[in-house]
Amino acid sequence: MEKFTHLEALLFTAVLESCVDQLSILGYIMPVSYEGKTDLSHTGIQEIKEIIETQKELDINYQELMSARQGSGETVTSMSLKSIEHKQLGKTEDLKSTHHLSNRAMKHSALSVEKLRKIQADRQYASDVITVTMKNMQESGTFNSLTEANEREKAKKSKFHDILIRSEEGKKEIKSLEKQLQDVKKQTEIELQNRDNMIVYLKDKLQEMKAKTNVEICYMKKSTDLQVHQTQKKCSNAENILDKEIQKLRSKTDEEIRVHMEIENFLRQYHKIVEEKLECWVDKYENDTDAKDEELDALKASKANNLEMLQRLAKECQMFEEAIISDRAEKKAKRRQLEQDALELKSILKLQAWWRGTMVRRNLGPYQALRKIREKQLSKQKEKGKKEKSGAKKKTR
Repeated sequence: MEKFTHLEALLFTAVLESCVDQLSILGYIMPVSYEGKTDLSHTGIQEIKEIIETQKELDINYQELMSARQGSGETVTSMSLKSIEHKQLGKTEDLKSTHHLSNRAMKHSALSVEKLRKIQADRQYASDVITVTMKNMQESGTFNSLTEANEREKAKKSKFHDILIRSEEGKKEIKSLEKQLQDVKKQTEIELQNRDNMIVYLKDKLQEMKAKTNVEICYMKKSTDLQVHQTQKKCSNAENILDKEIQKLRSKTDEEIRVHMEIENFLRQYHKIVEEKLECWVDKYENDTDAKDEELDALKASKANNLEMLQRLAKECQMFEEAIISDRAEKKAKRRQLEQDALELKSILKLQAWWRGTMVRRNLGPYQALRKIREKQLSKQKEKGKKEKSGAKKKTR
């Protein structure tokens, strides 16, 4: 965006300042809406309170007159009653008229208040935007803030337009739903009629079923009486059988008691015999234990003697073992010495044999004459071999 010159910026700011002044003047000129609204509501409330109090007083007077008429038995004049009723009607009409006027005034004031609030808000927003553009013009020589505010307002208007479209669509959906609801109501009415008819039919069926149930109840009563009589007979028979079984069980219990007493006497006698045997066994046990204690003492004494003998023999064995061990060590040392001597002799003999063999093979010392003899023998053998080869060649020719 191109920047304005300083002179153009001053001209634009002067125009904008005049706009701001005009908007401020409009703000001061516009009427104040909140005070009127509070006064209206306050006056309407006071009138309603006064009318309610008068209505209460008239009700109290009417009740007092009716009580006086009942207590004294005298007839009260119709004029007094008519006057009270006329007053009540007048007060109620006044109440209705004041209530209607207050409602109209409140609606009108509410609409005017909303409009005034909207105008005041728009005026304040416009003045704020113009002041911001003035500052922008003075500082940078552009009006970017004004374009931004314009774009924001366009966005708000587009959002508001979208909201209106949605509200219209919602109204259409509400209308369609209302139509559907009417159809559903008609269907429900038809279903209710059908149900009423069904209820009438079911009532007739119910009466028929009641008659049938009454007949069945009579039949069931008779059958139950017969069943009760039969069950009573069965119960009496069962009681007789159970009495017989009880007598049998009593006789059995008497027999069992008698058998129990006999068994108890037998067990007591056997218990006495067992106690006598136990005393005999206890005496025998004590005698046996005393004899065994004496034997144990004798065994302990013999054990002590044997232990002393064993210790003595152990010492002697230890001495013999030491002598045997020393003898064995000496024999082992002698055997090792003999083995060492034999090994040394064998190695000496091997060494002598090796040396003699080397002297013989190399003709050293006393074996030099052998070397000469061998050389002569080898020369003779070579001459014989040459002669044989020459004779063989002649034969082949």
